[in-house]
Amino acid sequence: MLHFNSLRKLTGGLLALSLFVASVPARAADYAPIDCAKASSSAERTICRSYSLGQADARMATLFGVVTSLVAMGQRADIGDAQRTWLKERNACGDDGACIARAYRSRITALSANLDAIASHGPF
Repeated sequence: MLHFNSLRKLTGGLLALSLFVASVPARAADYAPIDCAKASSSAERTICRSYSLGQADARMATLFGVVTSLVAMGQRADIGDAQRTWLKERNACGDDGACIARAYRSRITALSANLDAIASHGPF
């Protein structure tokens, strides 16, 4: 059973990992969850060319994985549906990097709010 302190440690560990990744120079294609060799949309290709968008994609994917692993199946399906809707919105940005960055900020905020809601219901 996951306790609130364990969740805080997990969140702290994720923060430490993201700070480490941010300090290592790399291309987005080196670590982004998107398979840049198979990037099929202009939005994906734009993400693969941008270090900051690649980081945003990695952060969003990590939060998505953590949140979906901590909720019941019904909520997991709802979060998955929201993710698919968000992907359509992100892809509608095309090669507009600023639009893609706004889309990531919005999704990261939503997933962080889900994680905060989970943590507020502890202990686990």
